Amino acid sequence: MQPQSIAIADYTYVLPDARIALHPLPERDASKLLVYKDGVIQEGIYRDIAGYLPAGSLLVFNDTRVINARLRFKKPTGGNIELFCLEPSDAISEYSTAMNRQGNATWKCMVGGAGKWKSGTLTKNILIQDTPVQLEAVLLEKLPDARIARFSWTPDHLSFAEVIAAAGEVPLPPYIRRGQQADDAERYQTIYARLDGSVAAPTAGLHFTNTVFEQLAAKHIGTAFVTLHVGAGTFKPVKASVMQDHEMHAEWISVTVATLQVLIDQWPTGIVAVGTTSLRTLESLYWLGVKVSVDPGLARPELGQWDAYDAALNNAGLSAIQALTTLQQWLQQNRLQQIFTNTRLLIAPGYRFRMVKAIVTNFHQPQSTLLLLIAAAVGPAWRQIYDYALANDFRFLSYGDGSLLYLAPAADQ
Repeated sequence: MQPQSIAIADYTYVLPDARIALHPLPERDASKLLVYKDGVIQEGIYRDIAGYLPAGSLLVFNDTRVINARLRFKKPTGGNIELFCLEPSDAISEYSTAMNRQGNATWKCMVGGAGKWKSGTLTKNILIQDTPVQLEAVLLEKLPDARIARFSWTPDHLSFAEVIAAAGEVPLPPYIRRGQQADDAERYQTIYARLDGSVAAPTAGLHFTNTVFEQLAAKHIGTAFVTLHVGAGTFKPVKASVMQDHEMHAEWISVTVATLQVLIDQWPTGIVAVGTTSLRTLESLYWLGVKVSVDPGLARPELGQWDAYDAALNNAGLSAIQALTTLQQWLQQNRLQQIFTNTRLLIAPGYRFRMVKAIVTNFHQPQSTLLLLIAAAVGPAWRQIYDYALANDFRFLSYGDGSLLYLAPAADQ
């Protein structure tokens, strides 16, 4: 199957509003867990996930941290303007550079009420540790699907991370149709979140607790962390009738040389991705390794939407360990401690997985690129899995229940 020719209408199902979880459960690891392996579905809870995983395997998590990306301003005339920060618009060598900017920062934003903001300065007054802070936003450029805004603030010794943490709101997904509540700041964040940058949570990880990590360790199941800063494009609906006409969003990834070595060492015993973002990162690492093997002179390898389906790259014939080792050597030769780049990798039916044996993931929206990823992993059984979840009271989407899905033999190569 050629992913470019996939009709998104073939990847839909009826999701009643009542099945969308608007709130997390009181206990993270009490969420239901659907386990799919070799055509068989079992039902459990996240607290017991170690029992469904083989000893010696490696779970890979995305340690990105959600920022308070939603900023609300009021115009002097009284109109409300909402700026949703998507990503830095300046060239950056790592994401922390943008988050640590002092005094000013330039970001690509979605704007609510954009027609009301054609020019002029938006102002918002906040307190940070009892210190009055004035935040201003100026419109610099209009893009087809967003705006470029320049933020500035006084006192200017504060970082953008500090300012947005105080001035912004948790960017709950659009399908959670309610106002922000006090516990969202904690619950829409994994317990291991470390690096600021996401505008959406890597939701598969929301179910993991210290108790779960202890049980994993007791069974000698390893853990490793990669970073993919989740963009708002993760919620972008596929409006094109076929995937060739859909533009996949880019997301920034960061993985250290040391983590690459862990992946190399653990690949033979099996890698399980916790979340679609971890999976995209892992599979992207393979193709980045292939790219630098083909062209070692690349200044910074990036991954395009269809690169994984390119005949020339596939003909390189690298194993997972060879690709990761090549990428590691390229980083060392360029005196880099981590790979920092962006990926547009689209994983859809027809994709051949190189890195993972299974994925832990929530239940995704109809006609979404995330559902295409699941269909690529388990094949036509995705319908059986989703029908079971709907018929057995599983909760869907970000605050919902989840699954442990072992790749179908055709996908697991």
